[in-house]
Amino acid sequence: MNVSVQWEGVYPALLTPFTANDELDLPLFETNLHAQLDAGVHGFIIGGSLGEASTLLNEEKIALLQSALGVAQGRVPVLVNIAEQGTKQAIARAREAEANGADGLMLLPPMRYPADARETVTFFKSVAEETTLPIMIYNNPYDYKIMTTVAMFAELSALPNIQAVKESTRDLTNVTRMRNAFGDRFKLMGGVDTLALEALLLGCDGWVGGLVDAFPQETMAIYDLVKAGQLAEALAIYRWFMPLLELDIHPKLVQYIKLAATATGIGSEYVRAPRLPLVGTEREQVLHVIKTAMANRPVLTTAQ
Repeated sequence: MNVSVQWEGVYPALLTPFTANDELDLPLFETNLHAQLDAGVHGFIIGGSLGEASTLLNEEKIALLQSALGVAQGRVPVLVNIAEQGTKQAIARAREAEANGADGLMLLPPMRYPADARETVTFFKSVAEETTLPIMIYNNPYDYKIMTTVAMFAELSALPNIQAVKESTRDLTNVTRMRNAFGDRFKLMGGVDTLALEALLLGCDGWVGGLVDAFPQETMAIYDLVKAGQLAEALAIYRWFMPLLELDIHPKLVQYIKLAATATGIGSEYVRAPRLPLVGTEREQVLHVIKTAMANRPVLTTAQ
């Protein structure tokens, strides 16, 4: 029985923990999931950019899905990210996720090939038509070089299971463009940590987070305070959080955020090649950011 996806609240883009032998560390994965649930997150996303999707085997993605479903126990939806080079492969992964109990999908445009607007829309439609699962389109032209425009979403709006957008264009005016064009037809989820509070204030329904993997309580506090209209309290936490949130917009975001999750006791530094763990000055610089923040963690205000 699938859990209904509301496309609201905080959805961690989960890290994929590995052992020293480069195998999935499912016990540590579940430790992180429990920390997220204890903080009150609203859903899980498996195998995104932070989850090192491009290095995961299909059977590993299914193992992560089954582990997350076991922890969630129907309390929050579990989404699987689909990031494939070919339409046929993307359809196969979507069907596989649905068959194994996923509650929804996050869907990226074609990988590696810079598809034009017609090709991108056709790709999204082709996947959506082959699954009954609700879908969030990941709109991130900064990293993936394909912009899903308002005109393209107008075509996609004909498919009822394309329901949400991870808004990672880094152009905050796009939130207003989408609202002006579609009202509430698409749920909008802010997808850039360093713009998260602003995206929520502009009307995003939720936040797909990265540093939530290491700091779930602080992430949830910001979201809850914004939704309660306690903006001064939210801003105080956000300003404290910003040096950490900036770790999310670097090519080594996986290593940086894994180091943060290690520091807070809910992750490890192991990454999968070609990524390598941080060393030397770079590691010390990132650790300094993390340790400074942890030494000054704010007393969290409860939303009223």
